Amino acid sequence: MKYIFLKYAPLKSIPRTPLMIAMLIFILALFLSGMGAVRVDAQTKPAQKPAQSKTPATLAAAGPATVLPSEDTVNSFLFQWLGYDPSKTWKVAEIRPSEVPGLAEVQVVISDANGQSQSRFLVSSDGKHAIVGEILPFGAKPFEDAYLKLEKGVNGASKGPANAAVTIVEFSDMQCPHCQKAAPAVNQLLALEPEARFVFQNFPLPMHDWAEKAAGYVDCVGRGAGGKTNEAVWKFIDKTFEDQSNITLANSDEKLKAIATASGVNGDEIAACAVTPETKARIEASVQLGKSVGVTGTPTIFINGRNVSSYPVEVQKKVVDFDQSQEKNDK
Repeated sequence: MKYIFLKYAPLKSIPRTPLMIAMLIFILALFLSGMGAVRVDAQTKPAQKPAQSKTPATLAAAGPATVLPSEDTVNSFLFQWLGYDPSKTWKVAEIRPSEVPGLAEVQVVISDANGQSQSRFLVSSDGKHAIVGEILPFGAKPFEDAYLKLEKGVNGASKGPANAAVTIVEFSDMQCPHCQKAAPAVNQLLALEPEARFVFQNFPLPMHDWAEKAAGYVDCVGRGAGGKTNEAVWKFIDKTFEDQSNITLANSDEKLKAIATASGVNGDEIAACAVTPETKARIEASVQLGKSVGVTGTPTIFINGRNVSSYPVEVQKKVVDFDQSQEKNDK
């Protein structure tokens, strides 16, 4: 798989003209404000207990070696770019090899007066450039790689024809306010495209304190635990989103169990299922699947492997119709 790279900003050699500085700051700030609100404990100085080594690490793999920047370097980089604004704070969420050979991926959470947002940038192997623009899959069939990974790896609740020409996969977090706001649009798309298959994949963000617990409930209800069919899971998802603002870590057990019962399943059985090693392993597998196809925030929606998260419903429908027409032309 090949990729197209859009926009980059140097880590060490920043342009000296005021106009260029302003333009690059705007690009970086725009990108870093981008992926959806999450709740975190932000920081403005290097972490005392970094997730990665304090020194750069090199991972041997097929193709170019991936050199991971240290967390201290990432924090210093962000401080130089954003430190002029004391209202901005941040937390380095993860540093890992990206899907592009030789490039490291850095996920950060930025907090300011408008809230918190999670996003990512890539770092070149020489440690001198950060790529903050979008990376597009490239090739004669640019979405095939993600499509095949999703077809093989999805384990979430699904509805629609099993042999559908189009599969829509959503990676979602039950505590994510953007997921809650996007739910009506997703339901609208599914109503417009009844011949498409839809799969709901759990992707609880670590910044959300009851999201993983809710993901366990979704997984168990979706598998038919609690004595009812798969249909109960869609009621559970809708009701949880409706009551999202009233759920806290302290009352999450009580609230989620009640929502499960109201959805037509045995709340006690679902609660017991949600904490089993099998359920936790299934959720982790879903998260790793998402990361393998570039998911960094929620909601992320794929149509036959194409990331359409930023598309309005009417454009998503055009993509579904296009893929359905391609399937017919191939027959």
